[in-house]
Amino acid sequence: MERMNKILVSIGLILSFFLTYGQSDHEPAVWSNEVVKISDTEFELVFEAAIFKEWYIYSLYTAEGGSMPSDFEFKGAGTDYELIGKTVEGKTYKKYTEVFDLEETFFKGQALFKQKIKLLKPDVRQISVILNYQICKEVCVLEQKAFDISLDGTSFIATEKTLDERSLAMTEALKLNLKNEALLNQDKLESSGKSQLWMVFGLGFIGGLIALFTPCVFPMIPLTVSFFTKQSTNKTKGIANAVLYGFFIVLIYFLLSLPFHVFDSVDPQILNTVATNIWLNLLFFAIFVFFAFSFFGYYELTLPSSWGNKMDSASTKVGGGLGIFFMALTLAIVSFSCTGPILGVLLGSTTLAEGEVALNLSAGMIGFGLALALPFMLFALFPAWLGSLPKSGGWMTTLKVVLGFLELALAFKFLSNADLVGNWGIFKRELFLGIWAVLFVVLALYLFGLFKFPHDAPSQRLAKGRKLTGIVSSAIALYLVLGLFNIVNLKALSGFPPPDFYSYQKSGTDCPLGLNCFKDFDEGVAFAKKANKPILLDFTGWACVNCRRMEENVWSDSKIYPMLRDDYVLISLYVDDRKELPSDLQFDFEYDSGRIKTIETIGQKWGTFQTINFGSASQPYYVLLSPDLEILNSAVQYVDIETYRAWLQSGLKQYAILMD
Repeated sequence: MERMNKILVSIGLILSFFLTYGQSDHEPAVWSNEVVKISDTEFELVFEAAIFKEWYIYSLYTAEGGSMPSDFEFKGAGTDYELIGKTVEGKTYKKYTEVFDLEETFFKGQALFKQKIKLLKPDVRQISVILNYQICKEVCVLEQKAFDISLDGTSFIATEKTLDERSLAMTEALKLNLKNEALLNQDKLESSGKSQLWMVFGLGFIGGLIALFTPCVFPMIPLTVSFFTKQSTNKTKGIANAVLYGFFIVLIYFLLSLPFHVFDSVDPQILNTVATNIWLNLLFFAIFVFFAFSFFGYYELTLPSSWGNKMDSASTKVGGGLGIFFMALTLAIVSFSCTGPILGVLLGSTTLAEGEVALNLSAGMIGFGLALALPFMLFALFPAWLGSLPKSGGWMTTLKVVLGFLELALAFKFLSNADLVGNWGIFKRELFLGIWAVLFVVLALYLFGLFKFPHDAPSQRLAKGRKLTGIVSSAIALYLVLGLFNIVNLKALSGFPPPDFYSYQKSGTDCPLGLNCFKDFDEGVAFAKKANKPILLDFTGWACVNCRRMEENVWSDSKIYPMLRDDYVLISLYVDDRKELPSDLQFDFEYDSGRIKTIETIGQKWGTFQTINFGSASQPYYVLLSPDLEILNSAVQYVDIETYRAWLQSGLKQYAILMD
């Protein structure tokens, strides 16, 4: 019977979850609770949430200085009962966040908390618990859940609470007399949440194209194509065999990603630990340095030669389609010394991309295999094209060296990750950019023939392509140096160097990007009236990841930053600011559901202000207003640069019309 009750409760929870989500995007988690009796005076309180897909809730114990942790308020603790030990959590996940420079802990799918209590008064039969938490997807929502718990199974008798005149007056004072309010949610713009798969596929395809021109692969193209076209009984069969050969190349590289899907099914975060674990990042750093020096010619990375011999022998003996498969496998094995380091870059880059790592890796591997396979198929279809292929030579050795320097550059990205996660404060932005600049300077010196590596040919006249690549490398080094001294914005490298705030230099402002901003709404409006400028109302949070991403990646854009600085009055209201309001400014607020909450902090005040006036509880949330509180266009949240720029320009045009 007990088991059946649990099943019914679970079904009810799931149904209520979907119904609730269908009613409100602001409540993508449905909570339940139960009481487990240990003895007459001891109980275990269990709190559980079903979390909608792609949303996540932060742990009670997520790192300080990052996103806002969940927090329980046990009403009556210390007088009616005492807490036994710390609150125990269910399964959590960890992920490094560059924005806050630390590893964060969170729940996804399900959140579970357990807390044991011991009664101090034997007549206590009901208690109240409040959970404050932040739930995020592309935006973050601050939520509060009240649990009214009966310890003996009887109905909970709620204490009637009403709003006094003072609370009603203070609530009324928060309401704005907004004009043109209907425009607020018209054609509301939010992030499209585009998949990273095409980006990773493209990255893999580019990697495959590069691998084609290495000494391990390039000479194989005419030999293999000639084999298929000359050894077959007719041209059509030769073409079909070449196409099948190309298909098997793609299949083999795809199969290499399958084990990662197994890991991902066991623990979806197991591969993401590469981006959050210090020792794994250091290991990747060492591996990439090892790859780089193999490209420089100091040693060769090869799989056991017996593997290639066995596959070659199998292809000869078996014949047919299976024999062609073994031929493709032979190519993958013998070309490993060139393709292995490139595949390592692909794996490393996949861990740095958004989304599911295993799925991204499969997309990258398919792209890589397709780029390798295409020449074999195309030259079989059009054999006359073989004559247009460049001849093998020293340019392939030069290509390997260039790849070696790129491997070194990526290696320092993983060293930077380890420093950020460990919070060592050693490998900061300036040092990272300086090392990258030195790498590209040294690469340029190599390309201009000022020094050699072990497998370089004797001195000879530099080809135009090599000189051009040297000029490009010099330009990149100059770009990095200019970025190091903040002369140019390194937007093209966004995501690779440590974030701007991870610097040896300290900033004296607490406004985003050094902008002038107001953190009080009335003060900002008063200034906007005086300056005769429109208002950018920014509902944000100190612990809001996507707020920081918008500021660092969108607000910093050269076409957007001047508008924020010169054309708008910025009012940033932090809904997670935990500074307490003066006691005479604290008040009770009643939500539409009838729940009453005491507003005690600055953040709670601005969160309530957002809910009352804009019907939203998520951050980031941006509104454009005139100083007379007329809505200028629809609100936006987490969007891209072009969308945000058009939105700001639209607000300026509308404000100009109002002023005429």
